[in-house]
Amino acid sequence: MSTKKYLKTTLIAALCTAAIANTAWAQTVKLGYSGPLSGGGALYGKNALSGIEMAIDEINASGGYSICGKKYNFQVIALDDKYAPSETGINARRLVQEHKTPIIFTPHAGGTFAMQVFNEKEGFLIASYTSVPDVSERGNTLTVRIPPNFKNYIEPFSKYAMKRFGTKVAVANANHTYAKMWTEAFTEGWKKLGGTVVAENPMDYNRDTDFYSGVSRVLAAKPDVLFIGGPSEPTALVAQQAREQGFKGGFIVMDQAKLDEMAKIVGGLQPLEGSVGVMPLVFNDAPAAKAFIRAYEEKYGKTPTTEASLNRYATYVFAEAMNQSCSVDDARKIREAIPKAVAALPPELNTDGVEGVEENGAFLLELRFAVVENGQIVVKRRGDLLN
Repeated sequence: MSTKKYLKTTLIAALCTAAIANTAWAQTVKLGYSGPLSGGGALYGKNALSGIEMAIDEINASGGYSICGKKYNFQVIALDDKYAPSETGINARRLVQEHKTPIIFTPHAGGTFAMQVFNEKEGFLIASYTSVPDVSERGNTLTVRIPPNFKNYIEPFSKYAMKRFGTKVAVANANHTYAKMWTEAFTEGWKKLGGTVVAENPMDYNRDTDFYSGVSRVLAAKPDVLFIGGPSEPTALVAQQAREQGFKGGFIVMDQAKLDEMAKIVGGLQPLEGSVGVMPLVFNDAPAAKAFIRAYEEKYGKTPTTEASLNRYATYVFAEAMNQSCSVDDARKIREAIPKAVAALPPELNTDGVEGVEENGAFLLELRFAVVENGQIVVKRRGDLLN
């Protein structure tokens, strides 16, 4: 072959390769994620991210998601914000400017609020995994709140703890945005039910690993109940150190922490006796949940939490909303199509029983409760706790 002919053949091959690469790139949708991947909240942040990654792996392994007749692969660009809202804002701008992500997931309220300052102007949708109701009540038209409103837990949690242990509560929870808002609503609700708040000492669950002195301060007020919560790991350490200091009362556990994860950290359920919190996913008997749990355990070698299951489901919702709107990059069109997407997805993907989406972007789903009694996690209905 002559040099001229060889160069011509090589050039054609290179152009064809570039065209194929460009086509493949055009068929990939990038999603953003900013959450704690280091520090005390790392387990929580990684649980949320794993659900997104699992959905994406499933979609890509099946040949892509069909969006208006064309197959698209998905990719998540995950950045660590160390649970700092300021870092979330920086990450979000990077994700939009460098990666053109139409949707950015975050598993904390502070990060959500930071992005809400500019997300409508920048044109990206916030997928907020936080139970703080304010994120969907601020009028931000490009925010979706994934888990249930935490205010609906306050009365049943409080009544159970009061009946079993007494009316004096001390606050020893985390000090990030979500925890502060939980605390404000909880203490108000506790007092309305006739209880008293005898001490408050929020702590930095993300950075601290020894909570002995902080726990000691609140126990000096001799509470019947401790209100604790944040990521599972530090929440478990707070409970453990309270027991080590002789606390015999109950724990009200905010919904971010999971009783089954806490038990692994403190060596079983006995130190958590008298706790009331949200039901661990592993106790969900729905066929979709059971199938997901098996698949997740096979893939990751551990039991999933609702952070994983709901973020996986939300990823499918966004993919289907892109299909319903025939757009992979217009956040407003995608947001408008979300109710149709929820209705269109098959039941086997709906692990947590999402029933729809409110006008303000909040997912609608049933609340599930659990308590630790006689060294076992017992599932309870709302009425059981209220009565």
